[in-house]
Amino acid sequence: MRHLLWAGCFQLLPWQAGPCTRKLTTAVTSAVATSHCGPWLLAPLATSSSSPSVSKGFLQPPILGSRAPCCWGSQFNVPPSALLVARPVGVCSMMRLPVQASAQGLDAAFVGVPLDTGTSNRPGARFGPRQIRAESAMVRRYNGSTGAAPFDSLRVADIGDVNVNLYNLPDSCRLIRESYQEIVASGCVPLTLGGEHTITYPILQALAAKHGPVGLVHVDAHTDTGDTALGEKIYHGTPFRRCVEERLLDCSRVVQIGVRGSSYDPDPYEYSRQQGFWVVPAEECWMKSLEPLMGEVRAQMGDKPVYISFDIDGLDPAYAPGTGTPEIAGLTPAQALEIIRGCKGLNIVGCDLVEVAPMYDVSGNTALLGANLLFEMLCVLPGVRTL
Repeated sequence: MRHLLWAGCFQLLPWQAGPCTRKLTTAVTSAVATSHCGPWLLAPLATSSSSPSVSKGFLQPPILGSRAPCCWGSQFNVPPSALLVARPVGVCSMMRLPVQASAQGLDAAFVGVPLDTGTSNRPGARFGPRQIRAESAMVRRYNGSTGAAPFDSLRVADIGDVNVNLYNLPDSCRLIRESYQEIVASGCVPLTLGGEHTITYPILQALAAKHGPVGLVHVDAHTDTGDTALGEKIYHGTPFRRCVEERLLDCSRVVQIGVRGSSYDPDPYEYSRQQGFWVVPAEECWMKSLEPLMGEVRAQMGDKPVYISFDIDGLDPAYAPGTGTPEIAGLTPAQALEIIRGCKGLNIVGCDLVEVAPMYDVSGNTALLGANLLFEMLCVLPGVRTL
């Protein structure tokens, strides 16, 4: 049984956790399996009369002193190939990457914030990080469209979730802010799995404390610049007004793309435009490529720090029904890729993908889309090589 557990989990642990490897039995016969990913130790099942293979055997830890098994021929953490390790195998981490307790030593980290206390319509985004991780098993090592090779360029891992307070939204914001202050202090770029959009407010508090006011590429069906609702100033419809008030944003470098839908006011974008935000309604994006738009966005952002915040409801609910506040006539997945890929070359200091509520999409496609968009964000981070 211990071998079975090891086969599923050892790739998801940092090699520094090596003391447990010394406790594992090595009584079974071992053979070397060689592939383009490098040598692995493989112990065939005792009941198998066939030659050793990945499908009929246990993946074993390498000999102590050899390179870490998570590297797959690279000095960096690399998602395991489904050609050698079945997708359902292992601890459920983002892209089945190693899990570690902090961002120390990482260039970028996936971190979950399972919070939906500030949701105004359908709850459930607290389960977003878990489902995104599950669907991310389909995401592979290289970006075949752009040539990006993030796992040959950056040290990346999953550092788990922020332990939010589901019963106290202001306290959750404190917990998120403090957690991200630690991440940012380590020099790591956070890629966040939400959770609803309230979480972006404390994240930006932490980032602005280090970088100063940041530019913002915000994809959403809503501007999220409300003031209060039911007497409360903090919920998922207000994060960017709170950010403006605290001077966390460089308002001359904020673009909001894909906003649409009915509203309580005659001009729902008035506040954003008064602050100097560039508002791009969904109607201006219909049936066209957004590559020209992103050329203008890159010029606007310059070389100063930029944050990407992507609400999954920016996409049309035909593609992303699993969300709490869907609006019709949104962006397409192809346009989402154009937006994120159009951020290549920017000084990106953090990203989030929010508002995935899995129970409203039994197919899992909304979370799958979210997982792919997070991978695309990783691919455009500074320092990522293109092959």
